[in-house]
Amino acid sequence: MKKGMVLYLFLALVMAAAAMAALGGGDVQFRVTGAGSVMFRHDSHVSSHGLACKACHYHLYTTVAGHSKMTMKDMEQGRSCGACHNGVQAFDVRANCNRCHIK
Repeated sequence: MKKGMVLYLFLALVMAAAAMAALGGGDVQFRVTGAGSVMFRHDSHVSSHGLACKACHYHLYTTVAGHSKMTMKDMEQGRSCGACHNGVQAFDVRANCNRCHIK
């Protein structure tokens, strides 16, 4: 009986992890004073562009709780979003304000 329950719980955890991975982590909103909020959509990065979670986590980003504030200057120097949004891998953060900041 215990072996069956352990197997059932293990399979439930594996299926839950697969479902979470398929969802791509959901949307994360960053409130930015004076420039309009930024909505980061995991789905567009994970599904549409085929990025694996490890492409950003935990190299560029940690968790919402462990997140540190970044400035546009930081991003222009290749940190945070600017690591990919540099005009080579993806659109440049410098001249595309409206693509991220929502008023």
